[in-house]
Amino acid sequence: MNDKGFMTAKPMKKFGDMPYTRPDMKKLAQDFAEAGKAFESAGSAEKQIEIIDRVQQLSAHYMTMQTLAEVRHTINTEDSFYDAENDFFDECSPEFSRIENEFQKKFIASQFRTELEKEFGAHIFNLIEVQLKVFSPAIMDDLAAENKLTSKYAKLLASAQIEFMGKKRTLSQLGPFMQDKDRAVRKSASEAYYGFFAKNEAELDSIYDELVKVRTRIARTLGYKNYVQLGYDRLNRTDYTADMVAKYRKQIYDEIVPISTELLKRQKQRLGLDTLFYYDEALKYTTGNAVPQGDPDWIIAQAKTMYKELSPETDEFFRFMTDNELLDLLSKKGKEGGGYCTTIYDYQAPFIFANFNETQHDVEVMTHEAGHAFQAYQSRNARLIEYIWPTYEACEIHSMSMEFFTWPWMNLFFKHQTEKFRFTHLSGALEFLPYGVSVDEFQHWVYENPEASPAERKAQWRAIEKKYLPMRNYGDNDYLNRGGYWMRQSHIFDSPFYYIDYTLAQVCALQFWVRSQQNHDSAWKDYLRLCKAGGSMPFLQLVEYANLKNPFAAGCIASITPACKEFLHSIDDTKL
Repeated sequence: MNDKGFMTAKPMKKFGDMPYTRPDMKKLAQDFAEAGKAFESAGSAEKQIEIIDRVQQLSAHYMTMQTLAEVRHTINTEDSFYDAENDFFDECSPEFSRIENEFQKKFIASQFRTELEKEFGAHIFNLIEVQLKVFSPAIMDDLAAENKLTSKYAKLLASAQIEFMGKKRTLSQLGPFMQDKDRAVRKSASEAYYGFFAKNEAELDSIYDELVKVRTRIARTLGYKNYVQLGYDRLNRTDYTADMVAKYRKQIYDEIVPISTELLKRQKQRLGLDTLFYYDEALKYTTGNAVPQGDPDWIIAQAKTMYKELSPETDEFFRFMTDNELLDLLSKKGKEGGGYCTTIYDYQAPFIFANFNETQHDVEVMTHEAGHAFQAYQSRNARLIEYIWPTYEACEIHSMSMEFFTWPWMNLFFKHQTEKFRFTHLSGALEFLPYGVSVDEFQHWVYENPEASPAERKAQWRAIEKKYLPMRNYGDNDYLNRGGYWMRQSHIFDSPFYYIDYTLAQVCALQFWVRSQQNHDSAWKDYLRLCKAGGSMPFLQLVEYANLKNPFAAGCIASITPACKEFLHSIDDTKL
């Protein structure tokens, strides 16, 4: 495969200076149509390759404008201009899919396929074939409706202004209070947080019910039995199935649930509690959780030192990010919740979005999203746009592994609390796995039973929680006892079936952690190699390429637990 990139990046600008113009969809459709005609009449593979590169540039520019609008909208959902532009893309992204789709049909029907595979690799043909399955002009109105519903959910959560301790706060800003050493503060903060969801329960039920129905309608229009396989195809899962995932969830149940249960019992003992309620889980120690020992600017300064020392590649990458203001990290009024990384294609520039809230999570989310951004930076010159990012579960290997590869530098951020951070981080990684597969099992049930009522969905969630999270105790919280917890998980609304990915990647990241304890340089070399490969291969090939074990293989999870247990048992957590 030729490794010459599809385009030359525009001269770099700081994020705030990048110009935005709403795409002209008629002109874009005309340009694509002309490219399609020229492609079909081209008399050589060389000519077709030139046309593909031109189409890639058209796509990159549209996606750049979409990304700028979406990022600026999420930074301030109250900005009326970018709110309108976000609505525009909700409406027009199905039309862009249609335009791209027409060209892709011609691409995979090329008489010069052998030559094109030599130039671009075979994987692009797999990706296009699965993308052709998930789109039809017949579903365009439903796609627009789906986009509007997910935006409605995000805006509802971003609108939260919760009165707590004399001040209005966002959901993210309640985070530190939910970890407070004072149990009464923890409880009241948690009740305020979930109270927002309980107050908006009817609207959240309505949004999700409509999403399930519209997705089921899309699936049936496209000829699928239900949304499950369509969800997998939308995520470009070309090398594993729902049955493989079900067996994998069983591995988590057998191998990890006992460990996570033991860790929660240790936490209950550390905190000196008779019962560990849901509002106690966020506080790990009576002395308080590990926290960064400085403000956000100080955290970034420490990160510059860390990435300079980690490798020449990370040093170059992080300087690029900070010099061009490609990070928006502070939690503020009107800002959408969560964290993400995306790419601004015209500039071959990653962008990191987060919500710092003065907790351990600030360092975790920074290293996590930096892992995504580092991979995108390493593969920014990919031969095709489609190869800059791999599928989600592979993407999450980069992010979660970066969290572990930066362990040797955590003393920069946490000082005397570094051991506390490491114990919490590793135990948290293991405790996450049962929750992650709970989200996945719930979504399979929802889309296999699309006519279920909101109350039935909540009851099913609660039953799944009790299976994988047997220590979870909601006390007298009626909303959570009825099964409302999942409504806080944005992925369930906006990216169905994108959650098992985190667990698959966590298993891979833990393999890198085990290896890095033995030979850091060797593990880092394979990680860097994986990042540079981008999305040029499907998930399981990338796993093999990085010298990792297949998470679906029997015994894979059991192979990482001994080292994890050894580390966790080596620390006297009662003294942290």
